[in-house]
Amino acid sequence: MPAPRRGDTIGRYPRLMLRSVILAASRSSQVERLVATAPFTRDVVRRFVAGSGTDDALRATRELVADGLAVTLDNLGEDTVTPEHATATRDEYLRLLKLLSAAGLTPAAEVSVKLSALGQMFDEQLAYDNARAICAAADEAGTTVTLDMEDHTTTDSTLDVLARLRKSFPSTGAVLQAYLRRTESDCRELASVGSRVRLCKGAYQEPESVAYQSAREVDKSYVRCMNILMSGDGYPMLATHDPRLIAIGEDRARWFDRGADHFEFQMLYGIRPEEQARLVGEGYQVRTYLPYGTDWYGYLMRRLAERPANLAFFGRALVSKK
Repeated sequence: MPAPRRGDTIGRYPRLMLRSVILAASRSSQVERLVATAPFTRDVVRRFVAGSGTDDALRATRELVADGLAVTLDNLGEDTVTPEHATATRDEYLRLLKLLSAAGLTPAAEVSVKLSALGQMFDEQLAYDNARAICAAADEAGTTVTLDMEDHTTTDSTLDVLARLRKSFPSTGAVLQAYLRRTESDCRELASVGSRVRLCKGAYQEPESVAYQSAREVDKSYVRCMNILMSGDGYPMLATHDPRLIAIGEDRARWFDRGADHFEFQMLYGIRPEEQARLVGEGYQVRTYLPYGTDWYGYLMRRLAERPANLAFFGRALVSKK
């Protein structure tokens, strides 16, 4: 019987408890106010978020593209509750895409979109219409759109919207989350010619009935899903910072004879930039997920929940006297 990996069986429950606490805090307005007003929070946010405005997003995109990285930009915001807010989010993406094109940053830069920010929770047709307008603007700008995935209650709706969008915009990307038990089946459905699929571990708090709970189970699911995508006819986008999974991705690329133009790695802005540079230096396509906007709190807390070790960075920033 193999020895338990460090951080899996040993320390598993404290880590899961910490993750649950962080995810619960991500929806607490009281904790949000505390974090937002804490000294030096700005320095912490700056590590993970480009800034609050479009100009910040363009600046960071230029820097990343100059370093040989591709970029996908996310205008932070979710849980939209009014049509006016959804329309404002759509319009921000339309503006962003025009500016990216004018700056010559496409096709290296694409956009990632959460359907919840476009009205999905109260009007799926409105969300589809808004997403379609963004896809049309991206097509005109010479780039693409990826639909972000959120908690499991929205998975079917998001995949339904994806299928509708792909009829007119076949390059529209999907995101699948390895911690969901259904994801292997979804990978088989989407591993087809022209399909772009970002595979990530998942960052929402989900019940055991629909999601694997241990890090080891999630990792094993990730590898199974990776094998399906890498052996298929689509374009896999491996979103992970895990050194073991990256190494497996490199191995599978060789095994399935996938060149640098036939898959990519994706990582979050501010996390493992040296590894991103290494992969670029070895000839791989690497895309940085670049968020921007004022609604940074939920995003930041999910990043901390994904990798609680990030709390050490957060803590150092809060107690720093500089």
